[in-house]
Amino acid sequence: MSARLIELFEDEKVVRKIKERLPNLFQIAELESSRAGRMGMGVGSLRERVLVALLIYKFGREDMQTEIPVIASEVDVGLFGNPVSIKTISSKGFSGIKMVWTVDTQSANDFRENYYPGCDILFVQINWGGQGGFYYIPLEAQRDLFDRIGKQGYIKLPKPGTNPRGVEFTKEAVSTLAGEDRSKRITINWQRTEVKVDPYKRWVDLWEEN
Repeated sequence: MSARLIELFEDEKVVRKIKERLPNLFQIAELESSRAGRMGMGVGSLRERVLVALLIYKFGREDMQTEIPVIASEVDVGLFGNPVSIKTISSKGFSGIKMVWTVDTQSANDFRENYYPGCDILFVQINWGGQGGFYYIPLEAQRDLFDRIGKQGYIKLPKPGTNPRGVEFTKEAVSTLAGEDRSKRITINWQRTEVKVDPYKRWVDLWEEN
């Protein structure tokens, strides 16, 4: 499995496309999910689709599994029969990356007690106006770190008494994994361009079809 995802980082044509096009595609995703100038919660799903489309472009549809059951909380897509988790975050650093969305404190605690890394991760750090990256973090690297630092050092729970928005990786865990020798990175300069998006045009065109 690892060897296949690594191909994304070794294919010069794909690397060039990621560097040049990912900021533009993510900017479009942000504009499509915005309302009255405020970015909506749906932007995460649109970013995920952009990255799944990248995998389809590289590997083809035949070996992709996109219909993932909702109960598979970590898994976003299957590639060659293996699960892959997709994470994106707008941040200069590595804090705030969600492992799973939770609805209450008990669910968060249960998740931590039962968690063990189960799939490779594709992770995008978005840093508009600065430098970020596109990362591949292999499962074996996650498990080695988890075994070494334990769930306390790996998982950050929501603060008690607050509205839990999800269980997160600790900043230290992600920083360590991102710099791991087995992980791969494509550096991206996140610059905005002049993009005009009409979120209704596609639907209007469909209504206008005979």
